[in-house]
Amino acid sequence: MPSLNGISDAAIPPSPSPQPTHITQKILKEDATGYIAPEFEGKAKQMELVMDLLEEKGFIPVDFIESETNWFYTSLGIDDVYFKYESVEAITNHILSLYAGKIAAFSRADGRVEIRLDREEEDHAVYIDTSTPGVSVLKGPQYEQRIDEKYLDISTAARAYRVETFRSSSPLMSDASSVQRLRCYFVYQCDFVNPTPDPEETDLSIVSDKTFLEKVTPNTKQIYQSVVAAVIERRTGPVIKMFEIENSQEKRLVIGFKQRSTMGLFSALSDLYHYYGCTSTRKYVEQFSNGVTVMSLYLSPMPNKPGQPNRQPRFPPIDDSIQQIMKEVSLLYCIPQNMFQQHFIKGELSLQETIYAHSVCLFVGHFLNRLGPEYAALTGLLDNSNSEHAETLSKLKRRLRQETFTSDCIFEIINQHPELVRSLYLAFANAHYVQTRGEADTFLPTLSYQRLQMDRVLSNEELAVKISRAVANENQEKIMLQFITFNSNVLKTNFYTPTKMAVSFRMSPKFLPEKEYPQPLFGMFMVVGSEFRGFHLRFRDIARGGIRIVHSRNKEAWSMNVRSVFDENYNLANTQQRKNKDIPEGGSKGVILLDAEHQDKPTVAFQKYIDSILDLLLPPTSPGIKDPIVDLHNQPEILFMGPDENTANLVDWATEHAKARGAPWWKSFFTGKSPSLGGIPHDVYGMTSLSVREHVEGIYRKLNIDPPTVRKMQTGGPDGDLGSNEILLSNEKYVSIVDGSGVLVDPQGLNKEELLRLVKARQMISNFCVTKLSEEGYRVLIEENNVTLPNGEVVVNGTIFRNTFHLRTDIKYDVMVPCGGRPEAIDLGNVGCLIKNGVSTVPYIVEGANLFITQDAKLRLEKAGCILYKDASANKGGVTSSSMEVLAALAFDDRGFIENMCVRDGKVPEFYQEYVKSVQETIRNNARLEFEAIWRENEQTGKPRSLLSDELSVAITNLDEELQRTELWNNVALRTSVLNEALPHTLVEKIGLDKILGRVPENYLKAIFGSYLASRFVYEYGSNPSQFSFFDFMSKKLNALVKN
Repeated sequence: MPSLNGISDAAIPPSPSPQPTHITQKILKEDATGYIAPEFEGKAKQMELVMDLLEEKGFIPVDFIESETNWFYTSLGIDDVYFKYESVEAITNHILSLYAGKIAAFSRADGRVEIRLDREEEDHAVYIDTSTPGVSVLKGPQYEQRIDEKYLDISTAARAYRVETFRSSSPLMSDASSVQRLRCYFVYQCDFVNPTPDPEETDLSIVSDKTFLEKVTPNTKQIYQSVVAAVIERRTGPVIKMFEIENSQEKRLVIGFKQRSTMGLFSALSDLYHYYGCTSTRKYVEQFSNGVTVMSLYLSPMPNKPGQPNRQPRFPPIDDSIQQIMKEVSLLYCIPQNMFQQHFIKGELSLQETIYAHSVCLFVGHFLNRLGPEYAALTGLLDNSNSEHAETLSKLKRRLRQETFTSDCIFEIINQHPELVRSLYLAFANAHYVQTRGEADTFLPTLSYQRLQMDRVLSNEELAVKISRAVANENQEKIMLQFITFNSNVLKTNFYTPTKMAVSFRMSPKFLPEKEYPQPLFGMFMVVGSEFRGFHLRFRDIARGGIRIVHSRNKEAWSMNVRSVFDENYNLANTQQRKNKDIPEGGSKGVILLDAEHQDKPTVAFQKYIDSILDLLLPPTSPGIKDPIVDLHNQPEILFMGPDENTANLVDWATEHAKARGAPWWKSFFTGKSPSLGGIPHDVYGMTSLSVREHVEGIYRKLNIDPPTVRKMQTGGPDGDLGSNEILLSNEKYVSIVDGSGVLVDPQGLNKEELLRLVKARQMISNFCVTKLSEEGYRVLIEENNVTLPNGEVVVNGTIFRNTFHLRTDIKYDVMVPCGGRPEAIDLGNVGCLIKNGVSTVPYIVEGANLFITQDAKLRLEKAGCILYKDASANKGGVTSSSMEVLAALAFDDRGFIENMCVRDGKVPEFYQEYVKSVQETIRNNARLEFEAIWRENEQTGKPRSLLSDELSVAITNLDEELQRTELWNNVALRTSVLNEALPHTLVEKIGLDKILGRVPENYLKAIFGSYLASRFVYEYGSNPSQFSFFDFMSKKLNALVKN
């Protein structure tokens, strides 16, 4: 059988590298400037008018007017486009300001000229600033950052800006010691030939700005054409090319990328080439209406200081500097503005050192705010089953995590110790840097030659001693020691990959404290991008779970999400692990937290997250694009992912991207993809809701309740997957629905026809026709304030009302079915709102939404008489569907998969339809088995159903793992019989059992074998069977084999 990393039939032919970045070198034999400005015929006449106006104003002596005007027109490198668009008045004011700056320099002790001019119009802007070649600006207006923020970062195909910037060739002052030049920036709004081309269009004659086409030379146009085509072909990440200018030390660096895929890159590039002793004479930013940005930088060695004949010794030779700049552009693209940028600008730390410190700072923020031994001791002293004790512990836990070390505190302490960062980074680099140029690769991890010669790599013990000696107190020591924890647990990283979109780390999760994370993780990924941070956690090697994007309404909400995101990820994956009891995959989950300033970039963040994780899963195939990485894990890995909150519309891209990057398992990489790619959409077929519904109807069946008489409250509205299908499948009387837009209530029952209309349109309750409410009904939207309800109550704030409505008891209902909402919406602190006089006000709860109710709150509700089925039991239909989607992808070869699982031109293959029915029936059957098992055990033992659900999950997963280690797998007859029973009959009939066994990886088949036997045994015999029960169970299986 094939190994997991070598699925023979799923392998695809090798193709040109589709990786996100491309670096190449060519020789530019001509066309040193790249642009030819169209001649402004009225330039001479304009100069005369400018000089007349200068004379009229009287500020410049008449004898100097002509020389100052000529200097401005001829010596600053300003092309005719500026003079064509600017007025005589504006040019005159610029010349006057420059002259005033020169005069002011004579009164300064240092003789420096300070000239800073800016003029901003709706369609163009001009900035003129004093510039010292090779020196980044730390103070003042910082025009490059302003251009980034105001023009480049926001550029889209609909409204884009191009930039031209030049440095004067002559010094500002005639003094021989003067090195100051003038830097001019010109920003123009683009006027495209075709503002709305096909997104795949690459012909520059169609997608370019008209001014660009007038000025660009044929050779430069050809360069831009190749870069734009490469960006469109690769779809993600930067394309980087370097050209040597003939008979010159000047190099031309060209960088192309998708608009808005990085922020602040233009200004950050200046810091990068300054660090390596380079300066730029001119720079261009060109925009194209197909959504591509191209930056072109002309780089030269920093000019020697007066009296200094050679290049400064702290800078490497120019060729090495350019090579390193090219390597690090991709890193800069990932995180253009990191927290420790000032150290980089000042030359105290390299770019890699600052981004390393930035990544570790985030790591420390998530994992140093732990509870400590005192909390662990306190949990042993208090009785967790006592509700008051449990509530006290819960509040203490939250407060400790908020107050132990704030993110500002962590940053300040790391910021104070750049010398420690250098040593800690060197240890990290020594473990993960690969010298791809062999002996010629003398330029180790972006450290200067001096540092390489002076520093040596310290051991962890030596680093700990150095930290203890350098810090001021114990708290500082704790923070800096976390760098060693980070270094020790990184198993592989794309940090040194020449091309990447975000920085990713595959980590060993062994550093997580067992007291806080009792269920050990198998694998952990941490991803850091300029717009987000993210994690991916899994409890088994073979595991599956969704990827969600977390938005934050404001800065305060983001701060709260930062503190909870890892724990939320862990709990979601743990819930997934319990839900996945019936399927071969263990539980996993990925969470992407958008930064507070980048809430509008979920697609970019998702693409970077996926691509950077693929960097660590796929072997390198393109030298210079994807170089080898150090793999301390040393085991092939596959992740099975799926959609979750805010990612349902992105999984097709992930599937196609994995295929383009040559992943042999691209068909099974993501579930929930479009039917055209072989996906089985959960929302279309109600997969998740089928399991939830089976539990709801199970309660009605057991208690002989007539569903139409049941009053129902639901969180999650008609716009969502779970909420919409719950409405479609249900026949209860809805009295209230809460969704992202607000609250909808009608004690007489919400109009079902109107709800179905919203379901079909996938619209929120904000679109509900309020005329169809009874006199007692109402709707309150989150943006509404001071709303008077039918009973006279005034809702002061719509958002607060929505967020707390599920805790109200004035609306009477019999069953609550959470189908959406944030995790821990009901916790130990607020569950008392739903308990009156020791009795739950909600008789029945089926938790469709993941983690909507905390475990301790569930136990309180059950103790108060509520019949409650938790998420791990109720919400498992989707995982079953996804698992069977993965199985089909592994079982079919490429051709069979396309023919039988891909919907083409609206035509659904016959097998696809039958397979969907098989999936739905499997979901119902698994849900029914678990519901009955929990109901039975609750009646027999009196244990809360929430505990029984966990016990069943643990019993099944533990037995599953034990079975996979036994010799039972080697019993070929038993193995074949179990797999034949476990595998979908439609799939076996279509492909044949032998072919399936030959195509599906052996460890995946083992997982099917173990999970099927374990779940069927536990559902029949319970989570605590007698020691003879399994013998009896297996005897029946073996006897059946003999009879056959």
